[in-house]
Amino acid sequence: METQNFFVDTHCHLDDDQFSDDRIEVIERARSAGVTRIINFGGDFKTSNNAINLTEHEGLFAGVGIHPEEIDDFLNTDHATDKIAELAQKNKVVSIGEIGLDYHWEKDSDRRELQQKIFIQQLDIARQLNLPVCIHERDAHGDALKILKNEAKNLRGVLHCFSGSLEMSKEVLKLGFLIGVDGPLTFKNSAKLPEIIKATPLEMLLIETDSPYLAPTPYRGKRNEPAFVVEVAKKIAELRSESLEKIAEVTTRNAENLYKIRVEG
Repeated sequence: METQNFFVDTHCHLDDDQFSDDRIEVIERARSAGVTRIINFGGDFKTSNNAINLTEHEGLFAGVGIHPEEIDDFLNTDHATDKIAELAQKNKVVSIGEIGLDYHWEKDSDRRELQQKIFIQQLDIARQLNLPVCIHERDAHGDALKILKNEAKNLRGVLHCFSGSLEMSKEVLKLGFLIGVDGPLTFKNSAKLPEIIKATPLEMLLIETDSPYLAPTPYRGKRNEPAFVVEVAKKIAELRSESLEKIAEVTTRNAENLYKIRVEG
Protein backbone atom coordinates (compact mmCIF):
# COMPACT_ATOMS: atom_id res chain seq x y z
CA MET A 1 0.00 0.00 0.00
CA GLU A 2 1.37 3.40 -1.00
CA THR A 3 2.08 5.79 1.87
CA GLN A 4 0.46 9.21 1.45
CA ASN A 5 2.69 12.27 1.41
CA PHE A 6 1.78 15.23 3.60
CA PHE A 7 1.91 18.89 2.61
CA VAL A 8 1.35 22.36 4.05
CA ASP A 9 -0.32 25.10 2.02
CA THR A 10 1.54 28.02 3.55
CA HIS A 11 -0.48 30.78 1.91
CA CYS A 12 -4.13 31.06 0.92
CA HIS A 13 -7.29 33.12 1.36
CA LEU A 14 -10.11 30.75 2.23
CA ASP A 15 -12.22 33.63 3.52
CA ASP A 16 -12.64 34.85 -0.07
CA ASP A 17 -16.20 35.04 -1.36
CA GLN A 18 -15.32 32.46 -4.02
CA PHE A 19 -15.42 29.85 -1.23
CA SER A 20 -18.72 31.00 0.28
CA ASP A 21 -20.72 28.04 -1.02
CA ASP A 22 -18.31 25.18 -0.32
CA ARG A 23 -15.62 26.27 2.13
CA ILE A 24 -15.97 23.16 4.31
CA GLU A 25 -15.78 20.88 1.28
CA VAL A 26 -12.64 22.70 0.11
CA ILE A 27 -11.01 22.09 3.49
CA GLU A 28 -12.00 18.43 3.36
CA ARG A 29 -10.62 18.03 -0.17
CA ALA A 30 -7.33 19.48 1.04
CA ARG A 31 -7.17 16.94 3.85
CA SER A 32 -7.95 14.12 1.46
CA ALA A 33 -5.07 15.30 -0.75
CA GLY A 34 -2.67 15.13 2.21
CA VAL A 35 -2.63 18.84 3.02
CA THR A 36 -2.51 18.65 6.81
CA ARG A 37 -2.18 22.37 7.53
CA ILE A 38 -3.26 25.59 5.85
CA ILE A 39 -2.28 29.17 6.66
CA ASN A 40 -4.79 31.87 5.72
CA PHE A 41 -3.46 35.39 5.39
CA GLY A 42 -5.26 38.67 5.89
CA GLY A 43 -4.68 41.78 3.84
CA ASP A 44 -6.66 44.30 5.89
CA PHE A 45 -8.40 44.35 9.26
CA LYS A 46 -11.52 42.57 8.02
CA THR A 47 -9.72 39.72 6.27
CA SER A 48 -7.23 39.39 9.12
CA ASN A 49 -10.15 38.82 11.48
CA ASN A 50 -11.63 36.39 8.95
CA ALA A 51 -8.36 34.44 8.89
CA ILE A 52 -8.42 34.22 12.68
CA ASN A 53 -12.03 32.99 12.64
CA LEU A 54 -11.09 30.22 10.21
CA THR A 55 -8.62 28.82 12.74
CA GLU A 56 -11.59 27.17 14.45
CA HIS A 57 -11.02 24.41 11.91
CA GLU A 58 -8.41 21.81 12.74
CA GLY A 59 -5.12 22.38 10.96
CA LEU A 60 -5.87 25.98 9.97
CA PHE A 61 -3.68 28.88 11.08
CA ALA A 62 -3.66 32.62 10.41
CA GLY A 63 -1.47 35.52 9.41
CA VAL A 64 -2.57 39.11 10.06
CA GLY A 65 -1.48 42.36 8.47
CA ILE A 66 -2.13 45.10 5.96
CA HIS A 67 -1.41 44.38 2.29
CA PRO A 68 0.30 47.24 0.40
CA GLU A 69 -2.78 47.73 -1.77
CA GLU A 70 -4.88 48.19 1.40
CA ILE A 71 -2.89 50.96 3.09
CA ASP A 72 -5.96 53.19 3.33
CA ASP A 73 -7.39 50.72 5.84
CA PHE A 74 -4.27 51.27 7.95
CA LEU A 75 -4.35 55.05 7.51
CA ASN A 76 -8.06 55.29 8.37
CA THR A 77 -7.85 53.15 11.51
CA ASP A 78 -6.97 54.68 14.86
CA HIS A 79 -3.99 53.06 16.57
CA ALA A 80 -3.56 50.71 13.60
CA THR A 81 -0.25 49.23 14.74
CA ASP A 82 -1.67 48.46 18.18
CA LYS A 83 -4.66 46.75 16.58
CA ILE A 84 -2.44 44.61 14.35
CA ALA A 85 -0.36 43.65 17.38
CA GLU A 86 -3.52 42.75 19.29
CA LEU A 87 -4.74 40.51 16.45
CA ALA A 88 -1.29 38.93 16.15
CA GLN A 89 -1.46 37.67 19.72
CA LYS A 90 -4.65 35.69 19.13
CA ASN A 91 -4.53 31.90 19.28
CA LYS A 92 -3.11 30.20 16.15
CA VAL A 93 -1.86 33.43 14.57
CA VAL A 94 1.59 32.46 13.32
CA SER A 95 2.75 35.39 11.16
CA ILE A 96 2.52 39.08 10.34
CA GLY A 97 1.37 39.17 6.75
CA GLU A 98 0.79 39.59 4.11
CA ILE A 99 2.70 42.85 4.14
CA GLY A 100 5.11 44.48 1.73
CA LEU A 101 5.20 46.60 -1.41
CA ASP A 102 3.20 46.56 -4.63
CA TYR A 103 4.05 49.10 -7.33
CA HIS A 104 2.25 47.33 -10.18
CA TRP A 105 -0.76 49.65 -10.18
CA GLU A 106 0.54 52.31 -7.80
CA LYS A 107 2.57 54.88 -9.74
CA ASP A 108 2.27 57.82 -7.31
CA SER A 109 5.56 58.37 -5.47
CA ASP A 110 3.89 59.63 -2.29
CA ARG A 111 1.66 56.57 -2.10
CA ARG A 112 4.64 54.31 -2.69
CA GLU A 113 6.41 56.03 0.18
CA LEU A 114 3.39 55.38 2.39
CA GLN A 115 3.55 51.70 1.45
CA GLN A 116 7.17 51.67 2.56
CA LYS A 117 6.45 53.33 5.90
CA ILE A 118 3.57 50.98 6.70
CA PHE A 119 5.67 47.99 5.66
CA ILE A 120 8.44 49.06 8.05
CA GLN A 121 5.97 49.59 10.91
CA GLN A 122 4.61 46.07 10.45
CA LEU A 123 8.12 44.60 10.35
CA ASP A 124 8.64 46.25 13.71
CA ILE A 125 5.47 44.61 15.09
CA ALA A 126 6.81 41.24 13.99
CA ARG A 127 10.13 41.93 15.68
CA GLN A 128 8.47 42.92 18.94
CA LEU A 129 6.25 39.83 18.95
CA ASN A 130 8.95 37.46 17.65
CA LEU A 131 6.81 36.42 14.68
CA PRO A 132 7.90 35.61 11.13
CA VAL A 133 6.71 37.80 8.25
CA CYS A 134 5.04 36.91 4.98
CA ILE A 135 6.00 39.45 2.34
CA HIS A 136 4.10 40.44 -0.79
CA GLU A 137 6.39 42.09 -3.33
CA ARG A 138 5.36 43.05 -6.85
CA ASP A 139 7.33 45.29 -9.19
CA ALA A 140 9.17 46.79 -6.21
CA HIS A 141 12.26 44.61 -6.07
CA GLY A 142 14.84 47.28 -5.27
CA ASP A 143 12.90 49.04 -2.53
CA ALA A 144 11.78 45.76 -0.97
CA LEU A 145 15.33 44.46 -0.74
CA LYS A 146 16.58 47.77 0.66
CA ILE A 147 13.94 47.73 3.39
CA LEU A 148 14.61 44.10 4.25
CA LYS A 149 18.34 44.71 4.51
CA ASN A 150 17.86 47.78 6.71
CA GLU A 151 14.74 46.93 8.72
CA ALA A 152 14.40 43.15 8.89
CA LYS A 153 17.49 42.28 10.90
CA ASN A 154 16.82 39.35 13.23
CA LEU A 155 13.54 38.62 11.45
CA ARG A 156 12.64 35.48 9.54
CA GLY A 157 10.08 35.16 6.83
CA VAL A 158 9.19 34.34 3.26
CA LEU A 159 8.91 36.22 -0.01
CA HIS A 160 5.43 35.00 -0.91
CA CYS A 161 4.79 34.01 -4.55
CA PHE A 162 8.31 34.99 -5.51
CA SER A 163 8.50 36.90 -8.80
CA GLY A 164 11.99 38.37 -8.73
CA SER A 165 15.17 37.49 -10.58
CA LEU A 166 17.76 34.83 -9.81
CA GLU A 167 20.02 37.59 -8.51
CA MET A 168 17.29 38.84 -6.17
CA SER A 169 16.62 35.32 -4.93
CA LYS A 170 20.27 35.05 -3.90
CA GLU A 171 19.99 38.30 -1.94
CA VAL A 172 16.82 37.06 -0.26
CA LEU A 173 18.54 33.84 0.78
CA LYS A 174 21.49 35.79 2.21
CA LEU A 175 19.01 37.49 4.53
CA GLY A 176 17.76 34.10 5.69
CA PHE A 177 14.36 34.52 4.08
CA LEU A 178 12.60 31.67 2.33
CA ILE A 179 11.06 31.69 -1.14
CA GLY A 180 7.38 30.91 -1.59
CA VAL A 181 6.48 28.89 -4.69
CA ASP A 182 3.00 29.00 -6.22
CA GLY A 183 1.08 27.96 -9.33
CA PRO A 184 3.04 30.17 -11.78
CA LEU A 185 5.92 27.68 -11.52
CA THR A 186 3.77 25.24 -13.50
CA PHE A 187 2.88 27.71 -16.28
CA LYS A 188 4.41 27.19 -19.72
CA ASN A 189 5.52 30.83 -19.83
CA SER A 190 7.31 30.64 -16.48
CA ALA A 191 10.71 31.84 -17.63
CA LYS A 192 12.87 32.69 -14.60
CA LEU A 193 11.19 30.70 -11.85
CA PRO A 194 12.26 27.16 -12.83
CA GLU A 195 15.94 28.16 -12.78
CA ILE A 196 15.48 29.86 -9.42
CA ILE A 197 13.82 26.79 -7.95
CA LYS A 198 16.60 24.53 -9.19
CA ALA A 199 19.25 26.87 -7.73
CA THR A 200 17.61 27.39 -4.33
CA PRO A 201 18.38 24.99 -1.47
CA LEU A 202 15.32 22.87 -0.83
CA GLU A 203 15.48 23.88 2.83
CA MET A 204 14.66 27.45 1.75
CA LEU A 205 11.46 26.71 -0.19
CA LEU A 206 7.81 26.80 0.84
CA ILE A 207 4.86 25.65 -1.24
CA GLU A 208 1.75 27.83 -1.50
CA THR A 209 -1.44 28.19 -3.50
CA ASP A 210 -2.56 31.80 -2.90
CA SER A 211 -6.05 30.35 -3.31
CA PRO A 212 -8.39 31.27 -4.91
CA TYR A 213 -5.84 32.84 -7.28
CA LEU A 214 -3.08 31.45 -9.53
CA ALA A 215 -4.33 27.90 -9.95
CA PRO A 216 -1.53 25.62 -11.18
CA THR A 217 -1.58 23.54 -14.31
CA PRO A 218 -3.72 21.46 -14.97
CA TYR A 219 -6.28 23.67 -13.18
CA ARG A 220 -5.16 26.99 -14.64
CA GLY A 221 -8.07 29.35 -15.21
CA LYS A 222 -10.17 27.70 -12.52
CA ARG A 223 -10.58 28.65 -8.87
CA ASN A 224 -7.51 27.60 -6.94
CA GLU A 225 -7.78 25.71 -3.66
CA PRO A 226 -5.35 24.26 -1.08
CA ALA A 227 -5.54 20.69 -2.44
CA PHE A 228 -3.82 21.94 -5.59
CA VAL A 229 -0.61 22.75 -3.68
CA VAL A 230 0.35 19.15 -4.48
CA GLU A 231 0.78 20.19 -8.15
CA VAL A 232 3.33 22.81 -7.11
CA ALA A 233 5.22 20.18 -5.14
CA LYS A 234 5.14 17.82 -8.14
CA LYS A 235 6.66 20.49 -10.39
CA ILE A 236 9.43 21.19 -7.89
CA ALA A 237 10.18 17.46 -7.75
CA GLU A 238 10.30 17.29 -11.55
CA LEU A 239 12.62 20.30 -11.90
CA ARG A 240 14.99 19.13 -9.19
CA SER A 241 14.90 15.43 -10.19
CA GLU A 242 13.88 14.52 -6.66
CA SER A 243 11.04 12.41 -5.30
CA LEU A 244 7.70 13.94 -4.40
CA GLU A 245 8.13 12.29 -1.01
CA LYS A 246 11.29 14.31 -0.36
CA ILE A 247 9.70 17.58 -1.53
CA ALA A 248 6.74 16.95 0.75
CA GLU A 249 8.92 16.06 3.71
CA VAL A 250 11.32 18.99 3.45
CA THR A 251 8.81 21.72 2.58
CA THR A 252 6.60 20.56 5.43
CA ARG A 253 9.55 20.74 7.81
CA ASN A 254 10.39 24.20 6.46
CA ALA A 255 6.84 25.37 7.19
CA GLU A 256 6.95 23.90 10.68
CA ASN A 257 10.28 25.57 11.42
CA LEU A 258 9.26 28.99 10.14
CA TYR A 259 5.71 29.16 11.48
CA LYS A 260 6.03 26.87 14.52
CA ILE A 261 3.01 24.85 13.46
CA ARG A 262 2.47 21.24 14.35
CA VAL A 263 -0.25 18.72 13.62
CA GLU A 264 -2.88 19.07 16.32
CA GLY A 265 -4.05 16.29 18.54
